[in-house]
Amino acid sequence: MYQKAPASAVRVGGLVLDENIEPLIEQAWELLGTSDAMDTLEEAYKPGRTFGQAFAEFYRKAFAAQGLLVLDAAGSEIHRLGAPVLRAAIERADELHAALLERNKALEGAGYHAQVAVTPESSLLFLVDARSGARLSLKRLPASSGEPNDLWQAGRERYTTADLLGVLAAEPERISPAALLRPVFQDYLLGTSLIVGGPAEIAYFAQSAVLYERILGRVTAAEPRLSATLIESAIGELLKKHEVGLDRVFQENADSLALLLAARAMPVEGKRKLSAVGTTLDGELGPLVEYMKAMDTGLGRSAETAASKMRYQMNRLRRLAANFEMQREGSLRRHAGAIERALNPGGVLQERVHGAAYYFARYGFELAETLTELATDPCPGHKTVWM
Repeated sequence: MYQKAPASAVRVGGLVLDENIEPLIEQAWELLGTSDAMDTLEEAYKPGRTFGQAFAEFYRKAFAAQGLLVLDAAGSEIHRLGAPVLRAAIERADELHAALLERNKALEGAGYHAQVAVTPESSLLFLVDARSGARLSLKRLPASSGEPNDLWQAGRERYTTADLLGVLAAEPERISPAALLRPVFQDYLLGTSLIVGGPAEIAYFAQSAVLYERILGRVTAAEPRLSATLIESAIGELLKKHEVGLDRVFQENADSLALLLAARAMPVEGKRKLSAVGTTLDGELGPLVEYMKAMDTGLGRSAETAASKMRYQMNRLRRLAANFEMQREGSLRRHAGAIERALNPGGVLQERVHGAAYYFARYGFELAETLTELATDPCPGHKTVWM
């Protein structure tokens, strides 16, 4: 799909598409049919384009009515404009590192955990290798008797602070901010008044705030981005048929969801009998165990163990009945699989797995306005969109 890259990790946005993208576009036409979104997808993803260029072109057109602007921050000019932030991360590395360690300690003391680990060697920067284009972590090496000046290391190469400042001056695009510095770099360039970010990006701010204060002298406000699950009509019908809500789908995997559907599909008489026996068992066991505890502590512990085994066997009866129903009605497993793949693929939110191009191809670029309106809702929380 793209031209062969070096074995080292390179920036995904810079990978160049080759002719192998064409059969994938053809397959998308076959699966999704004709639409403005498919026309745009074909125009954007052509051989010779980079992933970044193709992605930007598609989403610029998808959200054209909303005035979306896309900025590629990987270029030389952008890095030259943001050089003061990158220079601060080089020249004030020890100060910023100490501030992050102090913040991490405070977070842990308050019962939280740091999203990004800060080790003795970690820094806020990457260095792009001049030969391979690989993005390498820059590590700090402490001074020693043999090397009285602090050193940096990227891959197998070592650099002095002066070396890195020289790279920044001559080839600024080779110095790249890491996760904690990235929002500071962005806000220096754009004068951002509000950041709308995903869960991880927002969580970074607990650490990044100290970098904002020391480098920019201010901290940008942050709000969570829209989080939503799109429910297509066929999947919606399955949810209604089996009386399953989205919250419950999020709690299950494909196998456990299939058992749940099977349990709900059992004949009413069977469900009533299982429910009656289970309720009676719980009602009788509770007082009995308490009575035996009052008689003797050891006897009470034994009673709790026995009662736990009885409840386990009761649940086993429920599972056996559900499994029998599932084997008898083969569509239940298919339905569960379809629901899981559509709404909770692999136990992950749909928005983390599914590409938006599919939904734009099915429902048109008008979907962008629906999502934009949802995003303006001041009430946080996961949204459900019935298609």
